[in-house]
Amino acid sequence: MAVCNGASLSSLSDACVRSFWAAVLPFAFVALVLVFVTPPVRALFRSVKTPLTNFLPLQEAEALIAGEDSVEEEQENVVPLWRTLVLSTASLIESLLWIGVGCYTLIINPEETWNGINDFLVASTWFYAALRPVVRPTATAPFDLFVLYGLHLLLGSITFFGHLYDRYVYGLPLPPPLLIAVYIVNLATVAGVFIVVLNAPLAIPSKHVDKEQIGKSVSPEDYTTLWGWASFRWILPLLNRGTYNTLNEGDVWALSPTMQSRPLHIKFSQSTGKLLKRIWATNALDLVLDFSLTYLSILFNYAGPFFLKRILDALEVSDRNPEKRALAFLYAFLAFASSLCKAQMDVQHLWFGRRACTRIRSELMASIYDKALKRKDFSGIVNKEETAKGPKGAEKKPDAKADDPKAGADIGKIVNLMAGDANRISMTVSAMYFIYGAPFELVIACLFLYQLLGWAAFTGFVVLLLSWPLNNFVARRSVRIQKGVSTARDKRMGVLNELIGAVKFIKFFAWEDRWIQRVLDAREVELKWMIKSRVNAVCFSLIWTCAPILVSVTAFFVYVVQGNELTIGTAFTAIALFQMVRTPLNVIPAWIVQILQSKVALDRIATYLDEEEVDEQVSTLKKGRVPPSEEDDAELGIVNGTFKWNEVEEKKEDDKGKGKGKNGAQKTNGSNGSDAEPSDEASTLADSASALAAPGDHRFELKDITVSFPDARLTVVTGPTASGKTALLMALLGELTTLEGRIVMSKNANKVDKHGLAHTISYAAQSPWLRHQSIKDNILFGYPYDEERYKAVVECCALKPDLDILEDGDATEIGARGVSLSGGQKARVALARAVYAPTKYVLLDDPLSAVDSHTTRFLYEKLFLGPLLANRTVVLVTHHVELVLPGAHYLVRMLDGRIDTQGTVKELRASGVLDDIAHIEEIEAHKEEQAVEAAKEDVDPNAGVDAEANGETEGAPKDKKKPRKLIEEEHRETGSVKWHIYNTYLKASSYWTWAIIILLIFLTQIMGVGEKFWIKIWGGAYGPHDTAPTQLTYSYTEYADQQHVLDGGLSHFHHTAMAHGPGISLNMTEIEFPPAQEHPYFYISIYAAIALATGLINIAGVITQYTGALRASRILFDKLLRTVVRATMRWHDVTPQGRMLNRFSKDVETVDTSLAGTLQSVNQSLALFAVSMITVIAVFPLFIFPAIVLGYFYRRAAIAYLNTGRDIRRMESNARSPIFANFSELLEGIVTVRAFGAEQRFLDDLYQKVDLTTQMWYTFWMTNRWLLLLFDSLGATGILATTLFALSGYVDAGLAGVCITSAMSFTNSVYWACRFWTALELDLNSVERVVEYLDLPQEPAAIIETSRPPAYWPSSTSTHQDSLVVVDDLVIKYAPDLPAVLRGISFSLKAKERVGLLGRTGSGKSTLAMSLLRFVDPSSGRVVIDGIDISTIGLHDLRSRLTFIPQDATLFSGTLRDNLDPFNEHSDAECLDVLYRVQMLTDSQLASQRTSREASRAASILENERDATIASVSTSPTETESKTAITLDTQVSPGGTNFSQGQRQLIAMARALLRRSAIIILDEATSSIDFATDAKIQATIREEFGNSLLLTVAHRLRTVIDYDRLLVLDKGELAEFDTPLNLIQKEGGIFRSMCLKSGTFAELETAAKAKAERDRQQAS
Repeated sequence: MAVCNGASLSSLSDACVRSFWAAVLPFAFVALVLVFVTPPVRALFRSVKTPLTNFLPLQEAEALIAGEDSVEEEQENVVPLWRTLVLSTASLIESLLWIGVGCYTLIINPEETWNGINDFLVASTWFYAALRPVVRPTATAPFDLFVLYGLHLLLGSITFFGHLYDRYVYGLPLPPPLLIAVYIVNLATVAGVFIVVLNAPLAIPSKHVDKEQIGKSVSPEDYTTLWGWASFRWILPLLNRGTYNTLNEGDVWALSPTMQSRPLHIKFSQSTGKLLKRIWATNALDLVLDFSLTYLSILFNYAGPFFLKRILDALEVSDRNPEKRALAFLYAFLAFASSLCKAQMDVQHLWFGRRACTRIRSELMASIYDKALKRKDFSGIVNKEETAKGPKGAEKKPDAKADDPKAGADIGKIVNLMAGDANRISMTVSAMYFIYGAPFELVIACLFLYQLLGWAAFTGFVVLLLSWPLNNFVARRSVRIQKGVSTARDKRMGVLNELIGAVKFIKFFAWEDRWIQRVLDAREVELKWMIKSRVNAVCFSLIWTCAPILVSVTAFFVYVVQGNELTIGTAFTAIALFQMVRTPLNVIPAWIVQILQSKVALDRIATYLDEEEVDEQVSTLKKGRVPPSEEDDAELGIVNGTFKWNEVEEKKEDDKGKGKGKNGAQKTNGSNGSDAEPSDEASTLADSASALAAPGDHRFELKDITVSFPDARLTVVTGPTASGKTALLMALLGELTTLEGRIVMSKNANKVDKHGLAHTISYAAQSPWLRHQSIKDNILFGYPYDEERYKAVVECCALKPDLDILEDGDATEIGARGVSLSGGQKARVALARAVYAPTKYVLLDDPLSAVDSHTTRFLYEKLFLGPLLANRTVVLVTHHVELVLPGAHYLVRMLDGRIDTQGTVKELRASGVLDDIAHIEEIEAHKEEQAVEAAKEDVDPNAGVDAEANGETEGAPKDKKKPRKLIEEEHRETGSVKWHIYNTYLKASSYWTWAIIILLIFLTQIMGVGEKFWIKIWGGAYGPHDTAPTQLTYSYTEYADQQHVLDGGLSHFHHTAMAHGPGISLNMTEIEFPPAQEHPYFYISIYAAIALATGLINIAGVITQYTGALRASRILFDKLLRTVVRATMRWHDVTPQGRMLNRFSKDVETVDTSLAGTLQSVNQSLALFAVSMITVIAVFPLFIFPAIVLGYFYRRAAIAYLNTGRDIRRMESNARSPIFANFSELLEGIVTVRAFGAEQRFLDDLYQKVDLTTQMWYTFWMTNRWLLLLFDSLGATGILATTLFALSGYVDAGLAGVCITSAMSFTNSVYWACRFWTALELDLNSVERVVEYLDLPQEPAAIIETSRPPAYWPSSTSTHQDSLVVVDDLVIKYAPDLPAVLRGISFSLKAKERVGLLGRTGSGKSTLAMSLLRFVDPSSGRVVIDGIDISTIGLHDLRSRLTFIPQDATLFSGTLRDNLDPFNEHSDAECLDVLYRVQMLTDSQLASQRTSREASRAASILENERDATIASVSTSPTETESKTAITLDTQVSPGGTNFSQGQRQLIAMARALLRRSAIIILDEATSSIDFATDAKIQATIREEFGNSLLLTVAHRLRTVIDYDRLLVLDKGELAEFDTPLNLIQKEGGIFRSMCLKSGTFAELETAAKAKAERDRQQAS
């Protein structure tokens, strides 16, 4: 019994065959579904399916976000009853209907058994459909039914319309009316149930989701219907909002839970193996789907031209019979359908690719951050390779591994990993489909070509094979260059980071020019690498423009030589196909490079993720939650410990034989290390990460430490500067590398003792680390707010008076690094944070040093002896031994990294050792103790911000509730990009560049049209042919053009492709061309010439564009740098560093890389658009009508997309800054964060920030996908309309071809113009952000040529000796609308005089000091120095002639010598001399170094032994020779973190000595130095600065009691100005009351009298 009487099953023209397939396909599908449900198949399927499971299902993600570890079984979701009823009833009716039809068929025509069986098969599938909703009801869309109904709808339509087709073409009779009725009812029912299924949701929100908020704050993406998903309608509410309104953060819904970083990171961190393997394991499903759908998309893409060829063939036949005509219509609709399917496949595969990319980005960013929380802290490391460079000029052969990623990344590099590398990897993933699509496209194209040209086609490919080696070379070089660019960029960011971090300091010393030069030098290196990379890109485009042209020329040549005639049809089709091959071939090499570059990024991240971590004892993240067990050590201490500062281990690298240079560096410290220095290729070697401390370097170890701190008591740690006190605390915290022994410490937040204290640690570092938040948030540090405890802490930490002064109290926002607080306030806030946390162990690193003695005593009595620290194990590092001894239980004295003495205070006192220690520090301790300070604490050197905060208080209305923001929200532009932004860029890259580029684009288009004409002429030269040519210039380029998104650098490729737009067929009869049979080569050579010319024009365009772009990069960066460095101090105080760094990293990178390419692409797609429009309308005027209708929709969509996309992208770049600001803040305070065990909180904070920026970024791409789908559908409609017009018989085949192909390229170019335009606006957003910084408030001119002070100014011996500094009625305001901070102050100071400046916090001391350096200009009054009004000369002249010694000394990376004398104005001998004078070198060290430095020098005035007090101090046991010698070549790490705070202070003094200014302003900062060193400094100040006028902003009365005069400020007015003796005796005076309060009045009075007596003797 044959099927359909033995007819072929592939011939669909047979009605029987059609109905056979209509029954068999659905039946086969149902059978398959049922087989899959059986247990054995399911088990088999499960094993295959493992990589293909969604690694983060929606339910699990929602549960993880809600903080549950596992998904509970969700309550059964309620299935809408109506849906079950409708589906089941309809299916049952269908089933019965088909059974009826089957019986009817068998009864009427018993011989047609097959038809009856068909009907029963159909009925059985409907029976399945009826049971499915009842047996296994689902609340979400049933996909099996969706497919089944889809098949029925499709096949039913084919069957029904097949009958109509047979009737129209062959005149066959229609089936009986009853059957027709059945068909119609069937189609209607199927359509109905199909629509019901389409409207079923994809997922049901769980109980964690607020259903009201879906579409507002919750993304509708997960819960939309099947139709909403397929049509991307779910994005519409957002587009409607964004079209007419400026969007804000609240308007954009949150990310889908499956893409939020918290659940992703939790799941990602559970995966194991290499980084690449983990990325694959967690994203396999998305990548596999992306892969499969890409292939479907390509198939549908090629179906288009396939049908087009059929349509034109049907049109070409001279007698148009109904069959051909009907077929042509059929193909037109099939082409339309295939375009729609392609659009759908594209959207889906791009969505899966984008999801993988979004997830990978979040996973990597969270992992990098998570690692930062766990890795060892490498911040104090010196860059060894810097020290090992040897002679500058020595350049040897490049070391191939020189740029391999190295461990020990510094802050700048880690931020780069997060900003650049993670992004690059994720972008590569989102565009992976190019790689798998290309080979497949090649196969299809080759098959077509073989059909057309035979073997001749493949001769062309030989050319390609020949160009591969060249291509390989260029590709390899590009990877090398990419590494170079990355390293150079890291380096530049490192320098910038340092510059921006210490910009105040740089201004104090007028070093801006030197630093700007330093950054520009680093930038120059980066630009050199960029130029290399541009040259490389040009080589690439040269290869890839010429190769395809040579391919087609070669192929045609061989084809003609074989004796074939090149007809127009063949030529056009072949060229189109070669175009098609050109694209995947372009994609492959470009993508190989892209992948290799991503591998570089991946390796950098992997190296970083493999760095050493601190152990579980230290990191709460690694330990996880621990039950409160009993067996943990309940004490704190160290057993037999030897520790060193963390450094990157070197041996691992040597094992692998990496980097020869490093071994060179080990041999010596510099002399022959030069062989490690590679050529320019590898000059990126000294990657800041290779921080390996060289043996000869300043290195410190803690040795043989055994100490156990007594439980619940106070232990005091003391010892001279640089003896290892801080190191001891770091060792306890587990932040040093343990060489032997172990740390006794257990952190367990869940174990709480009877006093309510958790077994965790709180820690206050020596230089307080504060977050950019309010004071209150800093103190709470994430612990719950307990009002009573909080108030007690504020009271005991002496913060109450400060908070009363500040307008916003504890809601005052602290700037980055605590900028708006003074030093003492910072120290006390950090102390309060440590005390507030309910922890059992409290480690305090010298918190008393930064506060005055009055406060010190208060803290000791209220805090250390008070209830807040009762029952807690407190370890206090301090020099105030005398003061705290009575309350201490145990004492540890450090000396040179060893414990010199330890024991309980009782034992030590009994054995008499205590007296010894006390004796050493006695004089100093005593001094310190009596010293009182007017200022309740120090005032920040950095700025008069505190003064200003109070200045604002008085005039400000008190009813203000909302605390002032110190830092304004980041500014965000609104609306479209303004013309002046375009103009800024065009001008920077020079107008000429753009004029040339536009000309070249125009030429390219002309050449494209010219090429078509030439082929037309060539085809015509074979003599008359039957009809007009089949013009098949279909835009095959569509697929690859999506590539544009990736990388502006590749844009020139496809444009060459798109440029071959449709040609216009016109008659060119005027010129006589020779017949082509006889002169084939004439035609080939002209064709080749045109093609090559097009290629070369393109390359010229690329080169022009690159030169313009480089010029713009250089100019804009230079301007940006200068304006930021020269901006006013006030601006720097209120702008977070992260925001500035973001401008310098991300925005500058955009200007450097993508901007110019995008601009050119916009021009090209617009040009192509214009050309294709003109062509279509010229050939086919009627096209104007569909064009207008389509144009309307295009315009609406484009506007919605542009407006919404622009806002979202702007928000995204603003949301990016906080991640990096927060990240660098975290890296600076990592020790504190880990000590408190607050890592998880910081991680949660990061999740939010990453989600915010990802949410913007992802939503933007979703609007883009919507646009793609819409434009593709509109394009398909446009092409259908054109085709139908053509088929209606107005034009011949040739013109119809031109028409249709033009419509195709027209729709394509509209989409790309839109895409590029948005990309352009985004890139210009970076220019906008840079331009915004180009008009910052600037400081006055650095140098005013017309009024430069004389070279000796200011001079102690000038005529103005008695009035060297005159302040005349000075009034200062921080802003015109704020109250004055200083009001009408007048005084004059003599040369060589020593004057103390006193006053309470907020009295304006630091403002006055700052106004002498013109950090604030007076609103009235003036300051005259040595006869010159300082407002009339340049800032550089002023600041470089005065010396300001700030409180917190900042050092820069480089050698010690660079720090002392950055401009190389002094000899080595002078530098060594000042180091000796500030006691950094002993006599013997000075002697040995002086001989080692060849420079001879004059004898120092100080060669003779110093006076007795110092001599006696120096011989105390503190002074030991074993310290690591400090030399001028000692490397300083960024921020000077490898020196103790005391040493940094001494270096700052040395710097001032070297400058020998006549006026020195000293913000007293002797606080972080032990008293012995302090005595030396005070003596140094007295002796060394004798020839200068010394103005000291004092914090301790003891320091200034023997000064010549004292200046006392109160509330911004000059209260008292006289000699210390007169002031101390003045009844009711402010100074006298300060002295009385200090409790050491008698001693101060004696000192003042002695000073007055000395003066009298000198005078007489």
